[in-house]
Amino acid sequence: MTVSLPFVEQADPQKPAKLPTMYDLPSQDPEEPGLPDEFHNLQPQLLSATLRLTNVSRERIFTGTDLNLYYDVQNPFWHKRPDWFVAIGVPRLYANSDLRLSYVIWDEQVNPSVIVELLSPGTDKADTAVGGFPDLEQVSKREDLGQTISAAGEPPTKWQVYERVLKLPYYVLFDRYSGILRAYQLVEERYQELQILAGRIWLPDLNIGLGLWQGEYQGISRQWLRWLNDEGNWIPTDFEQERQQRLRAEQQRDTAEEKANRMAKQLKALGVDPDQI
Repeated sequence: MTVSLPFVEQADPQKPAKLPTMYDLPSQDPEEPGLPDEFHNLQPQLLSATLRLTNVSRERIFTGTDLNLYYDVQNPFWHKRPDWFVAIGVPRLYANSDLRLSYVIWDEQVNPSVIVELLSPGTDKADTAVGGFPDLEQVSKREDLGQTISAAGEPPTKWQVYERVLKLPYYVLFDRYSGILRAYQLVEERYQELQILAGRIWLPDLNIGLGLWQGEYQGISRQWLRWLNDEGNWIPTDFEQERQQRLRAEQQRDTAEEKANRMAKQLKALGVDPDQI
């Protein structure tokens, strides 16, 4: 069964009658560095291309890459920019008509279900709770720092936003340099680390798996993150699926031709001209 976390209403008695939408908020932070590197472009593309959820049509799934995610109605300009995320139950197009400039929680009314951060030496501290991969025992003992920091007028960290504010069901971290994959599931409002088996994890609420795949994508052979189904098979991209169907059709044609050639030889051995049949 596919589960999408319900929208979490944030109480604000002072909020204006008309809240900002994706058209009103910046689509990028001018103070951040330029475009992401090639891996940060290709890896999210593969995640989107192989995502297939049971009982949810692709028209009701939105995947965002390096897109501003606005999460706090009381501080509407506060945002995080995940490397990749998926929101389930929203139209693929904004208002069924437009490509998104950003993702605004109070506008969309649906929180993401999975966020994937691709770690690098310049981003690991921002993507995790305490720098590098988080110490879960240390994190579990901390107070709700999201509210504390918000009260101080400073935005909370990504970990605090994903766990405490958005209550994101799954948070995935992948370090392409070390090949380490870590994933966390929200259990009783706190993240618990999921077990990694043979480089794979299973997301039970979504009935889908995620794992490390060694293969070629867009002409680059390396280790990638990609989705797998409940039978443990890698989910193909549309291009891969079309190629598989084409190969099967060619094999079927070859088999039919071989069968016809064998029959023709047998008829000729009996003195029968197959062209006269």
